Amino acid sequence: MTATATASATATPPVTEQKTPAAGPPRRYDAERLFNRVALGALIAFAVLWLVPLAWALATSIRPAQEVITDPTNWFTAHPTLAAYKDIFDAGKLPYWYANSFITSTLTTVLTVLAASLAAFALSQTRFRARRAAFVMLLAGIMIPGQVLMIPQFLALQEAGLLNTYWGVVLPQVPNVVAVFVFKQFFDGIPRELIDAARADGASWLRTYRQIVMPISRPVISAVTIFVFVGVWNNFLWPLLVVTDPEMMTLPVGLTSVQDVFGVPYAQLMASAVLGAIPLITVFLLFQRRIVEGIAGTGLK
Repeated sequence: MTATATASATATPPVTEQKTPAAGPPRRYDAERLFNRVALGALIAFAVLWLVPLAWALATSIRPAQEVITDPTNWFTAHPTLAAYKDIFDAGKLPYWYANSFITSTLTTVLTVLAASLAAFALSQTRFRARRAAFVMLLAGIMIPGQVLMIPQFLALQEAGLLNTYWGVVLPQVPNVVAVFVFKQFFDGIPRELIDAARADGASWLRTYRQIVMPISRPVISAVTIFVFVGVWNNFLWPLLVVTDPEMMTLPVGLTSVQDVFGVPYAQLMASAVLGAIPLITVFLLFQRRIVEGIAGTGLK
């Protein structure tokens, strides 16, 4: 009987308490999924807020003028027409305005990227006295409203005979403190050993900037290029001040003159808004990946 009890005790494994699995990973997964859903909802809301006015402008621009006057808030029409766009083309010099906007935006963008990257390279990679003070003074320029400088700039351009010229529109828009700051943030993330190795091999500062720094800075160059181009393209006040010749006007200024001709009618107004937005929408659709890469790259440390 003792042997039987001993065998039974040997055959029966001891009962152990099972540990409950940790609740950490499921909760973390649920939190991430909730965050993704909230972020997606916010993105959809912002997209709707941005697309609805554009869709309404497009719908209004293809409605007959009489329908728009009778019911300006209606989205739909049984008789779509392109008469508003024809009126815009007939009343203004649209090809000239598109060409002028493209030329001034391109020139300003190229010069801004060159000047801002050179200044940022000097502030980020070189060592000289009062470097920090120079950077602080540069950032202080952000606090000066651009409207305060318009009268002195206008008088200077008038004395130089640059009114009603491309350079009169371009040169005052080249200095861009934000572009310098973005470039400097990116250049600060470049390993210092790379710059020191180039300098040890006998490369000058200009050659280091041209052959080492700029080729690896394509994301931030693309982002700054797009932002500056869009800003200059949309600039209305400065071209309005320095350009009076209808054939030298940029697109925003020229479309405003056409709107003055038609007065209140919304069809022509919305048609001009659509014509002005088409190039910018195209730029964002083609280079949106570059924009994201450039913004992300400025945070490298």
